[in-house]
Amino acid sequence: MLSRRALLRGHFREEPRILPPGLVRPVAEICQQCRACVDHCPASIISLKSGMPALDFSFEGCDFCGECRDNCPHSDVFFEEDLTFPHTAQVLSHCLALNGVDCQSCRDHCPADAIRFRPRAGGPWHPDVAQDDCTGCGACIGHCPTNAISISVRSGPHVDAQS
Repeated sequence: MLSRRALLRGHFREEPRILPPGLVRPVAEICQQCRACVDHCPASIISLKSGMPALDFSFEGCDFCGECRDNCPHSDVFFEEDLTFPHTAQVLSHCLALNGVDCQSCRDHCPADAIRFRPRAGGPWHPDVAQDDCTGCGACIGHCPTNAISISVRSGPHVDAQS
C-alpha cells in the first residue's frame, strides 16, 4: 500500500508484498483468506492485500511474537522456531542525514541496533545498515520523516512477486 506521505512526496514505487515471518511455502499455495493472522496480530501490521496477507510497516514493525503462526490454521507451513524475514532495511538517497540534516530517527527505533551512524567531517553523521544484524522487522520504516527507509529483499518465500 502506498502511504499518504509517499504519495504527497511523489514517491510512487510499490514495495514488494511482505508476508508474515517464518513461512515455508509461498502464501498463495496455502492461504484460505481466513484472516486469523490479521485478527491476531498485536501490532496490527497484517492486512489482506488482493486477498493474501501482507505486512505494512508504515506505523509499526514486527516484534516476531508468533501470533500469526500460532493462530493460522495452516501453522505447519511455518518454520518451527525461525521467525525471520529475507530482507533488510535500506537507506534511500533522500534520507535527511544524507542531505545535510541531522536526523537519526531510524537508529532510535531499531530494536536490533542494526542502523549505525558514522561520523562525517563537516556535516551530520551518515547511516549504515549492518545487514547481518538487521532482522527486517520494519520498525525503522514508519518512523522516518521522509520515508527514506525501504527494504532490500535478499530472497526467500516471504516475498511474493505479485502485488
